Amino acid sequence: MTDPKDGIDPDRSPRMRETRELAWWRGYLIDNPLRGIIHRPGEMLAPFVAPGMTVMDIGCGMGHFAVPMARMVGEAGRVVAIETQQEKLDVVMRRAARAGVASRISPVKCSQNDLGTSGAADLAWAFYIVHEIADPARLLRQIHACLKPGGALLIAEPSFEVSARQFDETIALARTVGFSPVRRPAFRVSRAVLFAAGNPVS
Repeated sequence: MTDPKDGIDPDRSPRMRETRELAWWRGYLIDNPLRGIIHRPGEMLAPFVAPGMTVMDIGCGMGHFAVPMARMVGEAGRVVAIETQQEKLDVVMRRAARAGVASRISPVKCSQNDLGTSGAADLAWAFYIVHEIADPARLLRQIHACLKPGGALLIAEPSFEVSARQFDETIALARTVGFSPVRRPAFRVSRAVLFAAGNPVS
């Protein structure tokens, strides 16, 4: 049923469409040296990731953020790297092994409709992924269920593909499942928002 306050149906996003999944090897085209210049994980995530945290990297790709976050969380922390394609997870773990942080990363192969994990996380990081999901409401509910009390969700979407109106729709949708926007971080060529996870909305 549509929430009259937000005008959003929590069971069906206004942008629902078929989820796109590209061949796994095309991840190499995205995860290139230029990306390291534009999106620097240490600079972007330092305000949000601390030693000892458990962080979910949703749609982790080939580990552009997962491996640096594994350094940031330290020996007492953990990164849950979530992907639909096993080949990408294999690349993540090879890169993590070379960086000496493989023991801090838990790879999880998910499906299009299920995150594949129910672990308690301090932070969920969803970079350039929500707009690709056919049912973002389902994804947001599952993320909310995986967060510890006081946990947070950080979403970034490409500003060249997701309009300001569409991003506002995502924020409104997140509100319907119990997230409250806290701040709008400034990431290059991106629209981003940090949410606090409140009580789930039934």
